[in-house]
Amino acid sequence: MTQVAARPTARPEAEPRVDGLAARVRLGRVFRPVSTEFTLIASSALMLTLFGLVMILSASSANALDEGRGPYAIALSQALIAAVGVPLMFLMSRLPVRFWKRTAWLLLIGSVGAQLLVFTPLGHSNDGNTNWLNIAGQQFQPSELIKLSLAIWAGFILWRKQELLGRWQHVFIPLLPVAFFAIGSVYGGGDLGTSMVLFLLLLGTMFFSGVRLRIFILPMLVIAVAVAVFAFTNDRRRKLILSLFSPQSDASCYHDGCWQQVHAIWGMANGGVFGLGLGNSHEKYGWLPAASNDYIFAIVGEELGLIGCALVLGLFVLFAVAVFRMIRKSDDLFVRVAAGGIVVWILSQALINIGVVLRIFPVLGVPLPFMSQGGTSLLSVLMACGVLLSFARTLPADARAAAGSARAGGSGKVLR
Repeated sequence: MTQVAARPTARPEAEPRVDGLAARVRLGRVFRPVSTEFTLIASSALMLTLFGLVMILSASSANALDEGRGPYAIALSQALIAAVGVPLMFLMSRLPVRFWKRTAWLLLIGSVGAQLLVFTPLGHSNDGNTNWLNIAGQQFQPSELIKLSLAIWAGFILWRKQELLGRWQHVFIPLLPVAFFAIGSVYGGGDLGTSMVLFLLLLGTMFFSGVRLRIFILPMLVIAVAVAVFAFTNDRRRKLILSLFSPQSDASCYHDGCWQQVHAIWGMANGGVFGLGLGNSHEKYGWLPAASNDYIFAIVGEELGLIGCALVLGLFVLFAVAVFRMIRKSDDLFVRVAAGGIVVWILSQALINIGVVLRIFPVLGVPLPFMSQGGTSLLSVLMACGVLLSFARTLPADARAAAGSARAGGSGKVLR
């Protein structure tokens, strides 16, 4: 009789090989190639932030000594916020999309609750607006966080009702009442500029959700009427609006309603195509009081000329193209709506700020995203970019990068 060969036993090292494979898979997920949209959003945000720090240093050092501060104090304070915001942006990019869906209500309630605190003794007023909190000597603007939380919350609500968006009642409720309450809490402090940006953000979320035009028009008309009423029922805002139609030679306009805008235009005209050179602005020496804040774009035009302004606009265009590409590629309605609201917020705020500098719009007190001095403003847009990067991680990586990763993985397996 022939003997049957014994079945070979399993090798004792088989189990560690499985664990090693699992660890290698986990590392592969961490270091897998990111999409082009991720790279464009991150790079444009970082370049705008760095550009803003340089211009804030140039614009603020001129008058910092008059305020009893060091020439680099304001720029260092902004750099500290950037040093916190940039790592936070990449940390938030690691959060899954389901996290934003689950925390949408919590984020909106928290930000609106913080905004309501401005009507308590913690509130702080500045230039006619009461939209700051003064806690332990530090000022904080909660309305900036409402922008991000409202975009995420609106995306969540419209995503939950995506099968019912053909009916107006499901589009409007609870979207419009809750959103109008959040925006009303901002306008209650007198900040019309931020309220307008929030209205545009809300319309942007509805547009990217794909609701029918007849449903979209009604809230758009209501918002337009509300903004007009808010603007013309206030004497100060009405004067600022009417000053747009006054010539620059009108002395009453110059000393009353359009001082900063006229000097902003003079500064940009003085810069020409190539500018006066970094640090050589004339208007920042007391002629343009908000040089490092709302009028930072005027300093860019004066010191770096038309080329510098075109560079700033080009970075915003690059940012917008990346987000719109991400919206087009995503098959998740929540991602499309929330990302659409965020990009409408950032782009509309940038256009309003630049329009104010060019005397196209009245003074609204809206900062230039990424670049204007203001810790809460910079932190909010960097956090918004973190959410966008989180969405961008759900997109497939470039085919070439994916193919290269597959080849690397295959060669590693053969060598082993």
